[in-house]
Amino acid sequence: MHGQVVVVTGGSGGIGSQICQHFAQAGATVVFTYRNGRDAAERLLAGLPGKAHWSKRVAVDDSEALRLLAAEVESKHGRCDVLVNCAGITRFVPHADLDALDDQIIDDIFRVNWRSAFAAVRAFRLLLKQRGSGLVVNISSIAGVTGMGSNVAYCASKAAMDSMTKSLARALAPEIRVVSVSPGLVDTDFVKGLDQTWRDEQAARTPLRRLATAGEIGAAVVAVATTLKYSNGCIIPIDGGRPLT
Repeated sequence: MHGQVVVVTGGSGGIGSQICQHFAQAGATVVFTYRNGRDAAERLLAGLPGKAHWSKRVAVDDSEALRLLAAEVESKHGRCDVLVNCAGITRFVPHADLDALDDQIIDDIFRVNWRSAFAAVRAFRLLLKQRGSGLVVNISSIAGVTGMGSNVAYCASKAAMDSMTKSLARALAPEIRVVSVSPGLVDTDFVKGLDQTWRDEQAARTPLRRLATAGEIGAAVVAVATTLKYSNGCIIPIDGGRPLT
């Protein structure tokens, strides 16, 4: 991927940082956004192999900020080959506790998890289209298929992201491909901080008897860009077969 430019939203998080690492290792120039994790962003940037990588604090639910980011990428590099929508939020709310899932939580989740991904594609569309081989990878979740996740709204937001992937894949082809990479539970630092018994239970419910690593998600995203070049509008599960149990 030498000479190519990759933009990753939410790049300083557990999954996002591995996506950045894998693209940098493949030779791409990486631009990533963060919102609150400045220290993590600086550590990530310092550790990326290669040169010319940079990061920017961006509120991904601010469409104008995304438009300005696209303009800055164009000014500095003149191109954007891959956009990865990795930014997302959630909060644990029991599915049966309908009152606890209030309107504000629902609006926040859909604003960040769905609307910001659409807004990022809208902002970067012309740059992605420029060379006729652009790619958008949306980081989804098997929660969008299984309906099991941190809360009902989160599951619905990921189902909406998968639907958007299909719609945009049809609308933007052939110049831009759009694909969802859909992880199962990923063993990030956040997940490692949760109850060990619960984590062991989740692993036991997966046919491969373990959780995904963030590195496996990063590798899958790079594979979509470098190997699976005829894939478009599909949802690629990286879940160890969890829906089979």
